[in-house]
Amino acid sequence: MNYCIDLIAKEEYPAVLDVWETSVRATHHFLKEEDIAFFKPLILNEYLGAVELRCMRTQPGKIIGFLGVASNNLEMLFLHPDYHGQGLGKLMLDYAKEQMEIKYVDVNEQNAWAVGFYQHEGFEVYKRSALDSLGKPYPILHMQLSTFGI
Repeated sequence: MNYCIDLIAKEEYPAVLDVWETSVRATHHFLKEEDIAFFKPLILNEYLGAVELRCMRTQPGKIIGFLGVASNNLEMLFLHPDYHGQGLGKLMLDYAKEQMEIKYVDVNEQNAWAVGFYQHEGFEVYKRSALDSLGKPYPILHMQLSTFGI
């Protein structure tokens, strides 16, 4: 199957939110149900509009993944779990590095798979926060491309 990285229209945000929720349920086992319910409207109504968004689509146009960037920071990268293990996350990350010039990413420490993915792709931890940006008890690892010094 062929895939493309494309812009996202605001009308497509509900489809993006579906990818986010399916991905989070498959990878963020540390989150409670009430956390997902808390974040869901924030993602839809605030976070998606606060970043430069791109999506990965199948050739028929179905959104299967997305990423968001702000100020050289990869704020979000989610891929529907049906497409994990096919190199598509790496394709999206490479796009973000090359086309959107990202240098940083913040990752939930409890998401060991994502931490390993970013380390494998050239990021290293430079700082740790005990709480997430909303003060929830989900430690965040702040990572930077190892070729980019602070």
